[in-house]
Amino acid sequence: MTTTALLWFRRDLRLSDLPSLLDAVEAADRVLACFVLDTTLLSSSGERRVQFLGDSLRDLSEQLDGRLLVVRGKPENRIPELVKAVDATSVHISSDHTPYGVARDKRVAEALGDVELAAQGSPYAVTPGRLAKNDGEPYKVYTPFLRAWRDHGWHSPADTGPKSATWVDPKDVTTSKSKAADIPDPGVDLPQPAGETAALKRWKQFVDGTKDFAEHSVADYDDVRNRPDLDATSRMSAHLKFGNIHPRTMLADLVDLEKKAATKDGATGYIREICFRDFYATIMHHWPRSSWWNWNSQFDDIEVDTDADAEKAFEQWKAGKTGFPIVDAAMRQLNESGWMHNRLRMIVASFLVKDLHLPWQWGAKYFLEQLTDGDMSNNQHGWQWTAGCGTDASPYFRVFNPTTQGEKFDPDGDFVRRWVPELADISGKAVHQPGDDRPEDYPEPMVDHKAEREEALARYQKVKG
Repeated sequence: MTTTALLWFRRDLRLSDLPSLLDAVEAADRVLACFVLDTTLLSSSGERRVQFLGDSLRDLSEQLDGRLLVVRGKPENRIPELVKAVDATSVHISSDHTPYGVARDKRVAEALGDVELAAQGSPYAVTPGRLAKNDGEPYKVYTPFLRAWRDHGWHSPADTGPKSATWVDPKDVTTSKSKAADIPDPGVDLPQPAGETAALKRWKQFVDGTKDFAEHSVADYDDVRNRPDLDATSRMSAHLKFGNIHPRTMLADLVDLEKKAATKDGATGYIREICFRDFYATIMHHWPRSSWWNWNSQFDDIEVDTDADAEKAFEQWKAGKTGFPIVDAAMRQLNESGWMHNRLRMIVASFLVKDLHLPWQWGAKYFLEQLTDGDMSNNQHGWQWTAGCGTDASPYFRVFNPTTQGEKFDPDGDFVRRWVPELADISGKAVHQPGDDRPEDYPEPMVDHKAEREEALARYQKVKG
C-alpha cells in the first residue's frame, strides 16, 4: 500500500537544505507539497511582501514541475482537508517560533487529531530555545549569547532538492473544499527577484565578489556595511525572511571564508549579524509578549505623545518630510523600494522615539507594512533596541543626532541626493545641513534636535526609578 505525507511549506520556500523534506520522505512513499494562503497573514502583509511571497511560490512550483498545491483559507481547516483527500499519514513542517505561528500550529495539530504534525528544523541556525545559561535561564544579552551560539554550532546543510521525493501531482488531489488557488501576483515591481533560485545566485555573487552584482562583497563587509551610500550589503534579508535560503547554507560558506585573511573580518562580521537574527528570535520565543509590548516593562510608564499633533508629526515622518535630510532620504527609500539600510533603520527609529516622542509601536507597525523583509522578531526587537526598552538595548540616553549620523555614514551626501531630489543641487556633505541653501520646496527641521534630546532624557529620568 502506497503511503503519503504532506509537506506544508511556510517560511521555508526552498527545496535545498530542508530537513522537513527529509522527514517527509522517510515517513512515506510519496509527498504532497502544499502551501496555504493564510488569510490572516495576507491581510497584515503589504503588497511588496505578498509579491515576494508569490514570486517565491512560483519559483518553488517551477522547480517541482508544477507539483505544488496552493490553497487559500485558515490552515486549521485546509490542512486536515488535504490530509483526508490524500489519506496522508503525517504532516511535516519547519517549526515556527513567532507568537502567531505557535498558536496556529497548535490549532492545526488539534484539528489533525491522530495524524502527526511533525516539526523538523527551523528558519534559524540554532533553533530558538535550544541555548540556555548555566543556570538554565535564557540569555538576555547578545554578547554571551553569541559566544554560546558559536560554541554550540549548527548542523551542516541538509542534502535535499527537487529529486529528493516522489511528488504527488496536485491534479490527482480531489477535495470539494480545498480547491487550488491562484498564487498571488499584485503586480508590484520588486527591486530584486524572489525565490530560492535568485537567493542562491545572489548569495554566490556576494560571496565571490562578482562585479556585476555590486562594488563590494563579503570581503569588505565589516568595513563598509554602515554606509547607505554604497551598495555594500548582501540584500539577503527578504530571502531569509521567506526561507528562500537557510542561514546554515550561508554559514557553511562564511566559516570557510573566516579561515582566509582576505575575507576573515568580513565573514566574521556577517556571522555576527546572522547570530543577531537568531538572538531576537530566541527573545521572542521566551517572551512572546515583547512582540508589541516593552520587553523592559519599566518603560511601560514612560510618557509618549499620542494626540492629534503627534499623529501629524507621524505623517511627516512617514512621508520623509521632517526637514532632516538623512531621515527623509531613508523614509523615502523605504516607501519607494520596500527596503531600508540597517544603519538608517536605527536613525529613523531614534528620531521617531526620541525626537518626536512617539510610541515605538507606531514605527514598528509602519515598517512591517512597508518592508519586504518585514520579520516580526527582527523588526520589533530592533525597534526596542533603539528605543532603549528591549533586551540588551542601546542605553536610553544614546540619542542619534540625525545630522552627524548623516555626515558620518553618508560623507559625500550621495545617498541623500539620490532620494531627496529637492537637495540635488547642494554638493558634498553640506547637503546634511542645507542652511541658507535650503530650497523653498524642502521643509525646515520640524523639531530642534538638541531640545528634544533633553526632553527625551527628562522623560526617561521619571521612570528610571
